[in-house]
Amino acid sequence: MITRWLGERLDPAFTRLLALAARWGVTPNMLTVTGLVINAVAAVFFARGWIFSGGVLVLFANIFDVLDGQMARRTGQATRFGAFFDSVVDRYSDLMLLLGLTFYYTRLGERLILFILGFALIGSIMTSYTRARAECIIRSCRVGFFERPERIAVITLGALFNRMTTALFLLAVFSNVTVIQRIVHTHERIRALENRPRGMEPEAAPEEEA
Repeated sequence: MITRWLGERLDPAFTRLLALAARWGVTPNMLTVTGLVINAVAAVFFARGWIFSGGVLVLFANIFDVLDGQMARRTGQATRFGAFFDSVVDRYSDLMLLLGLTFYYTRLGERLILFILGFALIGSIMTSYTRARAECIIRSCRVGFFERPERIAVITLGALFNRMTTALFLLAVFSNVTVIQRIVHTHERIRALENRPRGMEPEAAPEEEA
């Protein structure tokens, strides 16, 4: 996971920064909302065709996506609602960015790219939905190699290196591949559960959606 990798590398700086923020009364939910606002501005930049600048903002917003979870765990403020709220906000952030790109390519009349964008939108939604729905039935469905950190990384790199068309193609393909992986995993786990003695229900997974 990209977010986890960044967290490990920047751990000392995070520790000092989060301790200072906590003393100032900053909460994890505040950081989550800040990331959402920055992503909303990035979406406007994308819509206006300021792709590189939008990519810089997405990169900046992702720092808050790392910090909110780190703060919640390190300061003892982790709650079920916080995990739920963070997942909901992440969905809004993802879709706003793709919506901004949709406006941009609509103005350019790029029908093929809009078609690819449509599948990228579907994949981004369904990746999270399949996991959330599966975990109503099985313990965990954290499978698939293209979760939210990978999606955000691809969009950011596409914007910064002027390869947004390639980024959207990768997003459209691999997010939907991840959906298929989760469907297969859920099917296999359900079959295994059906062969167990009755009364052995799986526990709900408390992890954050991706």
